[in-house]
Amino acid sequence: MTSPLDATRRRYAGLKARLPLIAILRGLRPSEAVDIGQALRDGGFSLWEVPLNSPDPLASIAAMRAAFPDVLVGAGTVLTPAQVRDVHAAGGQLIVSPNADPAVIAETVALGMISLPGILTPTEAFAALAHGAHGLKLFPAELASPAVVKALLAVLPRGCDLFPVGGIAADTMAPWVRAGATGFGIGSSLYKPGKSAQAVRTDALAFAQAWRARGNL
Repeated sequence: MTSPLDATRRRYAGLKARLPLIAILRGLRPSEAVDIGQALRDGGFSLWEVPLNSPDPLASIAAMRAAFPDVLVGAGTVLTPAQVRDVHAAGGQLIVSPNADPAVIAETVALGMISLPGILTPTEAFAALAHGAHGLKLFPAELASPAVVKALLAVLPRGCDLFPVGGIAADTMAPWVRAGATGFGIGSSLYKPGKSAQAVRTDALAFAQAWRARGNL
C-alpha cells in the first residue's frame, strides 16, 4: 500500500524533473493567491512556497492547494513542529526552512510532506539528511558560491538535491548550474508584494526558459 509520503515524493520528483525551480512568495496575500498561482503555473512553475511571515499564509496555501491540486504547495520560513502541523492542516505538502532543525524535519516526514531544510555547511547538510530531509536548501546563497556547491556535491550522497536560494536571477544561474545545482529557490526576482500577476507570469517564463537552455550555459 502506498503511503502519503511515497505519493508526495513521487509528485515532487515528477514536478522537479519538469522544472526544479521553487517559487518563494514572501508577502503574498490570500486575495491574490489564486491569480499569482495561475501566473506561476502558466510560467511553468509547479513548486511553490508561501513563507510563514507573509500575511495570513495558511489561507493562501489552502486557496492555492484547492485551486491547483496538481502542483506542490507549501510553506517557507518554517521554524517549529507546530508550524509544520499548521501547514499540513492547511493542505500544504512542502516544508522549507532557513535552518536544519531535526524536530521540524522529523515532523515533516511523519506527516508525509517534503522536507527541504536550509544548510550552509557540510556538517549541517549531513545532519539534515540523517534526520530524513528529502533535499537541501543552500541558504543564503550570497554567503556561498558555485565552488561551494561543487564541493558539497562531491561528498554528499549521489543524487542529493541542492537548491541555492538567495539573490538568484535568470541571468545569474549559469555558474551554479555548471557546478551541479539541482535547481533554485526564486524569491523577489520572481514575486514581491505589489507585483502584478502578468509581470509574475512574464518573469516565470523567463526563468523557465533560462533553465531549459542550461545546456548552453
